[in-house]
Amino acid sequence: MSYSSGVMFIRRYLEVAMPSESPAVAQMELIQRIREQRRRLGYDAAAVAKSVSIAPANWSHVEAGRRMLTVAKLDILCDYLEFTEPERKRLLELRALAKERSWYHDYSALLSDELLRFHGLEFGARKVRSNDSLLVPGLLQTREYAHALISSDTTFIPQAQVKQRVALRLRRQERLRGDDRVEIIAVASEAALYQRIGGIDVLRGQIMHLIQLLETCDNVDLRLIPFSAESGIHNGATFYLLDFHDSTVLPTIGWHESPGVAGLLEDASTVQALDVIHERALVAALSRAETLDLIRETARKIG
Repeated sequence: MSYSSGVMFIRRYLEVAMPSESPAVAQMELIQRIREQRRRLGYDAAAVAKSVSIAPANWSHVEAGRRMLTVAKLDILCDYLEFTEPERKRLLELRALAKERSWYHDYSALLSDELLRFHGLEFGARKVRSNDSLLVPGLLQTREYAHALISSDTTFIPQAQVKQRVALRLRRQERLRGDDRVEIIAVASEAALYQRIGGIDVLRGQIMHLIQLLETCDNVDLRLIPFSAESGIHNGATFYLLDFHDSTVLPTIGWHESPGVAGLLEDASTVQALDVIHERALVAALSRAETLDLIRETARKIG
């Protein structure tokens, strides 16, 4: 079988598990399956590292997703961890897909490895839940709003990168529509409708965009917490929760960001805490229909 034929076979095999064919999701699933198996057998990381003749420090990079085992070493590992033949085949297929290049790799010069990995995981997620305090969620922003917001961050973003970062944000939004639509559950404050990012014309365009999204995309669920709410607004950074297709065996993964600080969150207790915060915010927020009514009313006020 040729390389190209092999890649097409892998894509067909993983079509249900990862419709958007994200290499980052494939790599994380590979790591997850290996980690779960070694823990099930009671092996520590040092023993596993020794079985494939690599230093324990290097093994930590493997489980963190910063390095990938060669096919030969993965084969040895499958023997050591007593994977069945179908499981071995699955792991090798995941490794092959994880080595592929996807659209988000085009932005590797702009982004840290951690942020690049987040975009890859988001691309392969089944559901994205987000919580913002004062801004329109990034996946729902217009080009003009995103440009105004990104270009205003002169401390951390060079102006020469603004255009590319805006393009990246818009590329992330492509899964809002199409055959492989991602489900969005976003929470933000009513204040997002009044913060004049880029000026009144940009804000007006952004508000009309939100109306169009809620009217035409049933996979987009935006909930606004009204000024009258007595709870639900958190004082922390913006965060995301990524939920994956059941067939990937991946748990929910978090991402948090604030000026100058951002990162993936994989610790189960931390992710659970964010889950609770998001659920409480949903309780305090308006329903989807009420949110749409509020946005329409705001549009009428702005004119």
